[in-house]
Amino acid sequence: MRRVTLTQYLIEQQREHQRIPVNLRLQIEVVARAVKAISVNVGKGAIAGVLGEAGTDNVQGEAQKQLDVVANEILLLSNEWGGHLAAMASEEMPLPYAIPNRYPKGEYLLLFDPLDGSSNIDVNISVGTIFSVLRCPEGAEADERAFLQPGTQQVAAGYALYGPQTLLVLTVGDGVVGFTLDREFGTWVLTNPDMRIPEDTREYAINASNARFWDPAIRRYIGELVAGKEGPRGKDFNMRWVASMVADVHRLLTRGGIFMYPRDKRDPSKPGRLRLMYEANPMSMIVEQAGGAASTGYQRILDVQPEQLHQRIPVVLGSRNEVERVAQYYAEA
Repeated sequence: MRRVTLTQYLIEQQREHQRIPVNLRLQIEVVARAVKAISVNVGKGAIAGVLGEAGTDNVQGEAQKQLDVVANEILLLSNEWGGHLAAMASEEMPLPYAIPNRYPKGEYLLLFDPLDGSSNIDVNISVGTIFSVLRCPEGAEADERAFLQPGTQQVAAGYALYGPQTLLVLTVGDGVVGFTLDREFGTWVLTNPDMRIPEDTREYAINASNARFWDPAIRRYIGELVAGKEGPRGKDFNMRWVASMVADVHRLLTRGGIFMYPRDKRDPSKPGRLRLMYEANPMSMIVEQAGGAASTGYQRILDVQPEQLHQRIPVVLGSRNEVERVAQYYAEA
């Protein structure tokens, strides 16, 4: 069986299928190398002294873990010098990161959540990195306005999952593929050449502790799932919740499911909890490319026009028929 590496896969996408330009291929490879370095730090944990609080807050006012800071620095330093980027934006930073003047500037914009689910790191539960790539508008300054593009404009998106294996899941707009890091050789090996989400499912992921704050549409939907065989759906459902978006989404990519972080009434000033640019858009592109659907409950996530770099939105994504059912309940409500 032919062993296909990430580089081989990307070269085939570039040269044989003309799906991506060479600079995008090179940019994805840089991100993949940075992910390897993050994986090493995650794997060492307390041995490297990178667990625990960093003693600082990010732009959202959330306490940063030491690995949040380490992962963010790795991604910035790995990507600033290659000449493929005009700027970067991170969930951990209030403003875009300008490419230093000593380095050439490119045509792309990189966005990332350096360590998704970092609240789990101290208890050794899977965490990940989420990223996406946009084109910098021609003739535009690489400032915050350049990043405010709907998710439909993404040219690539992916995530890394740091678990029993380190995985890299990627789309360049033509399906979804998964790679496993061969730690012995330091190479990404194609292990999931065509990841597809079943249209129907019996698994759902939601933080049920927020049930008292949910909209009526979500209460109705979850109520039907909890009722099981005796309820209107006529079948039993299982709930799974890791509290790491990467881990929860990877599970539904592997065996189907629906992931929900809906709007709630805890804080009226926040229409949702997840970040549009760093989490919702990349994951929605991946899920749609795998045959699933992604919605706010009211509209397709990839059609949302961003208004702020750190904008939050509600997220419902996964198996198409279930996402469409939730959207139907919102419309009826």
